[in-house]
Amino acid sequence: MNITIWNENYGETHDEEIRATHPEGIHGTLAGFLREIPGSKVRTAVLQDPEAGLPDDILNSTDVLLWWGHIVHHLVPDELVEKIHDRVLRGMGMVVLHSAHHSKIFRRLMGTTCDLRWREGCYARLFNLNPAHPIASGVPENFELGAEECYGEFFDIPAPDDLIFGSWYDSGEIFRSGCAWRRGYGKIFYFQPGHETNRAYYHPVVRRILQNACLWAAPQVFRSVEGSPQLIPTLEEIRAGKE
Repeated sequence: MNITIWNENYGETHDEEIRATHPEGIHGTLAGFLREIPGSKVRTAVLQDPEAGLPDDILNSTDVLLWWGHIVHHLVPDELVEKIHDRVLRGMGMVVLHSAHHSKIFRRLMGTTCDLRWREGCYARLFNLNPAHPIASGVPENFELGAEECYGEFFDIPAPDDLIFGSWYDSGEIFRSGCAWRRGYGKIFYFQPGHETNRAYYHPVVRRILQNACLWAAPQVFRSVEGSPQLIPTLEEIRAGKE
C-alpha cells in the first residue's frame, strides 16, 4: 500500500510553536506512525515541492492520499485538484485532516462549502458512534483527546455514508468529527483532530484511527483484525478487469 502524505507546510516554516510540536513537520509526525502499517510505503510531499509535491508519477502510484492544509488552500493549483478528484473517482483513497475541510479538493469532492463553527482553547472528548466500522476497529467507546481546537455544527457537508466519530467540547459544542463517503470507486474519510499546535497526532487512539483509515480507504489493503490478511485487488488490477 503506497501512502502519500501531503502537507501545505506553511505553519512549520513561520511559527516556532508549530515547529516545536512537529519538529519534522506535521507530515513527518504522520509518517512516523503510518509506517507501522504492515506492507506500507509512505512518502511525504509539501506545497513548496516542484509541482506542489504531487507530479503525475507520484499521484498515479498513490493508493491513499492524506491531506493536511490550513491557510494557503488558495495556492493549490486548480489543475492538481482536478487530477486528484479524477484519481479518487477511479479508486484512490483519501483521508482529509482537520482544517483541510476547507481545502479545494475536499470542497470539490463534497460539492458544498464545508463551512463550520470554530473556536480555540477547548477540551475534547471523542465518541465511537459506529464500533462495527473498520475505521473504528480497536477504538474504545470514547476517549479523552485533551486540548484541541473546537469545531462545531452546522458542518456544511453532504450526509456521510458512515458517521463513525462524534466530538464533544467543554465549550458545549458537538461535531461530526469522523465521516466517510464513497465517490466513484474511491473512499474518503474526514477526521477533525489535528490542530497544528496541539498534540492529537501523538495520541495512541488517534494514531490507530488513522492507520485504520488508510487500510479502509486503500484500493489494495491488508485487512486483518485477528486472522490472516485479506488481499483486495490493486487499482491496476481493477483497471484491467481482474477479480
